Amino acid sequence: MFGLFKKDPVKKLRQQYDQKLEQAMLAQRSGNLRLFADLTAESEALWAQLQQLEQAQQ
Repeated sequence: MFGLFKKDPVKKLRQQYDQKLEQAMLAQRSGNLRLFADLTAESEALWAQLQQLEQAQQ
């Protein structure tokens, strides 16, 4: 019953991942390729964590 109010870590990571991708896209459009590369690397790290969590839940 109390598990109903727990936050889903997968959902939180997915939101962070989506935000990083959007920031990277905006950086690329503005011509800041160094920031784009940094944000892309961060989003790939988040994706790896997300995959691990999803596999652990199965």
